[in-house]
Amino acid sequence: MSQVESFLTTSEEQEVIAAIRQAERHTSGEIRVHLEKSSGELKAFDRATLLFHQLKMDNTKEENGVLIYVAVEDHTFSICGDKGIDKVVPKNFWESTKNTIQEHFVKGEFKQGLISGILLAGKELSAHFPWDDNDIDELTNEISKG
Repeated sequence: MSQVESFLTTSEEQEVIAAIRQAERHTSGEIRVHLEKSSGELKAFDRATLLFHQLKMDNTKEENGVLIYVAVEDHTFSICGDKGIDKVVPKNFWESTKNTIQEHFVKGEFKQGLISGILLAGKELSAHFPWDDNDIDELTNEISKG
């Protein structure tokens, strides 16, 4: 079994997906998680940006998709948000989310790091992109793997 496949158990993956659903109940923002072995020659943020477009996360109505990218063997991660988010949030908007994830990851608490980061991202997004009755889930909540 590869490190990507063993990063989260099946039950842990379901808990992360449940956190995405919970976070998205309060925001029209779309949150996804992508796991892969390595970002290769690219820095984690550059790889996340490339995947953001490959996963068609830039096709949301309000341009408010968020990708939490994890390069398992590189021990790195990054958060990439769409341009609609960048237009309305302060420059260091993702720092608290990154710090929350990092605090758990250094302790080997990968599932909890993702869950805590997802819930915090949802809370922060809700201030700028609140959920409304016409909101639809535009992107899958499943964890993608590369």
